Amino acid sequence: MRAGLYVHFPFCLKKCLYCDFNSAAGSGEDAERYVEFLLREMELRYAALPEAVQAPTLYFGGGTPSLMAPEQVGRIIDRAARRFGLAGDAEVTLEANPGTITPERLAGYRAAGVNRLSLGIQSFDERLLQMLGRVHTRQQAISAFDEARRAGFDNLSIDLMHSLPGQTLEEWRAALCRAIELAPEHISAYALSVEEGTPFERLYDEGALVLPGEEEAARMFEATSEMLKAAGYLHYEISNFARPGLFSRHNLSYWSRQSYLGFGSGAHSFWNPDGIGLRWSNAVNAASYREEVSASVLPERDRLELAPDDAVAESFFLGLRVLTGLGLAPLKASFDAELLAPRLAQVDELLRDGLLVAEGDTIRLADSSVIIANSIFSRFL
Repeated sequence: MRAGLYVHFPFCLKKCLYCDFNSAAGSGEDAERYVEFLLREMELRYAALPEAVQAPTLYFGGGTPSLMAPEQVGRIIDRAARRFGLAGDAEVTLEANPGTITPERLAGYRAAGVNRLSLGIQSFDERLLQMLGRVHTRQQAISAFDEARRAGFDNLSIDLMHSLPGQTLEEWRAALCRAIELAPEHISAYALSVEEGTPFERLYDEGALVLPGEEEAARMFEATSEMLKAAGYLHYEISNFARPGLFSRHNLSYWSRQSYLGFGSGAHSFWNPDGIGLRWSNAVNAASYREEVSASVLPERDRLELAPDDAVAESFFLGLRVLTGLGLAPLKASFDAELLAPRLAQVDELLRDGLLVAEGDTIRLADSSVIIANSIFSRFL
């Protein structure tokens, strides 16, 4: 069974004001103890698997995984290789905050086996960085990128955010120009989303957080695609752009419903040996996670065996996120015609309305539809 691996590291120097991820402030001592629990959970999962796994990708997400020492990251990579067949040519990604890395740390990650770095830059504007609650400056972001190159990373991704409070289209275009000058292999460009339970939600409700209007946000989205395509990047997913051949292999596995195993508090997993699949998540509460792993119990929550109709719906709304398109032939070979019929009727309607485009047996979002993708995906639920 091929299955990607995801490792969640929940600690940060401090939590950003917009963040609703499973993360919290932590220390180096917290990190070392947590790594021990991760390694123990990997052993428990290995013993519980019904068949051997070969992992084509390993992704360290968070939180701030770059708070882990290279030696700790290396231990996890070694365990993944021994227990889950991590391939020699595997894509091994580490998310990094520019405010937490040094040349020595970057060299250590590279030596440990990390071959793809994802830098959470978010903005090159000092005012916006402070407003977001980021712990790095513009210069630290640029220096971190240059130092990663010197450490030997030839597959670099950067994260940027638009539609931020007080941000103008001109400021966003300037940020894109700076990103293009850096020339990373991959760029993720997201619109800010005000999430429930975050400080930003409270500020927004109080009227203290004024976001760009829908029209201005749409212009930022359009400028992103226009400028990055002109610079040679392929717009391969709603918010993701990459040089040819350098798409995120790990994230593509999510959108194509391939199996993946998640480790760490709050991590999600998907096991799909039959085309239908089984989903579960780990305990989000750190204390519960530690207690269960210490007791040699897998910390699973919300285990859900999908129904065939769920699998069909997921195949459409996840598959259409990839802008190169969704092949209908594999779906017709995998699923009963009666199950597919309502979704194929929906496809025909969207084709007539010009929201989808058909190219042979492949369907994809029309270029003008990408900005309203979520409303299209909802029709398949």
